[in-house]
Amino acid sequence: MKTHLNTLYITTQGAYLGRQGEAVVVRCGKQTLGHLPLHNLAGIVCFGRVGCSPALLGACAEKGVAVSLLTERGRFLASVRGFTSGNVLLRRAQYKIADDPGVVLDVSRRIVMAKVANSRSVLLRTARDCDADDPRGAPLDSAAGRLGASIHELRQADAVNKVRGLEGEAATHYFGAFDALLSPVPDRDAFRFVRRSRRPPLDPINALISFLYTLLLHDARSACESVGLDPAVGFLHADRPGKPSLALDLIEEVRAFLADRLAFSLINRRQVAAGGFVVRDNGAVEMDDGTRKVVLAAYQQRKRDTITHPVLDEATTVGMLLHLQAALMARWIRGDIDAYPPFLWKG
Repeated sequence: MKTHLNTLYITTQGAYLGRQGEAVVVRCGKQTLGHLPLHNLAGIVCFGRVGCSPALLGACAEKGVAVSLLTERGRFLASVRGFTSGNVLLRRAQYKIADDPGVVLDVSRRIVMAKVANSRSVLLRTARDCDADDPRGAPLDSAAGRLGASIHELRQADAVNKVRGLEGEAATHYFGAFDALLSPVPDRDAFRFVRRSRRPPLDPINALISFLYTLLLHDARSACESVGLDPAVGFLHADRPGKPSLALDLIEEVRAFLADRLAFSLINRRQVAAGGFVVRDNGAVEMDDGTRKVVLAAYQQRKRDTITHPVLDEATTVGMLLHLQAALMARWIRGDIDAYPPFLWKG
């Protein structure tokens, strides 16, 4: 049984990670910042100018600890992983069914329906907490109604491009009500959501959710590798060199439940503030070091929260969700179960 392990996030610029026996040692200059046993780690994520010794990278590859390299602001650059632990038969089966248009349509439809349903649950959860005279209630209810209609249309979709089109329409409805998820905090205007912007994010809320999506993607890649799946061969997301399509498929189900809710919780609880974001010359909005550390700590803490998995009906941690969904995906590909069951949050 796989257990939920920690992820080590290194944000200190100029830090260097080395190996000391069966542990990773973090140093910056002559100062030792940390000393952690490798067997307690599921991954290491390095932001910016962080170096790693070849001995440590080799030990991580051997022990299945994924090492991801990101820019200082959170853009994914590369990862270091060991040999694939899964058997070749699983990957052959994955490649075969990924070429079957009927299978691609079925699993894509399931993933998008779960994504839309979970997004709808996030909106309804906040709407239930609104007072009768709270102006946020109406747009939340209205968007949730439209997402309900999208789910019905998805059931009838007969082509994967139709599924992708409906996904885009649902995202428009969801993000149209996104601003209403924000409580009337003092610096609400600074976090006002107008539209989704990426590469670069153009306001604090987009910078926040983009950063959290990057962390999710790191975890999803690791989950795919841990069960022997190829993270580059997906269903909803088309193949492209260097694109982790299956990992992107998996995070669709948990974006709203895990990343979006956490982003708004951080703002609504005033754990992050408008002053923790900076605007670059090109208009890009980025978190400062202090805010980034707060977000990383909150993300790690959120992964320790317990839930009951709706399919397995077992208590687990939020951090294990992607691993469980990857395992279910592998079981479906092997033919152990009839269909892939996506994660549905009972909000």
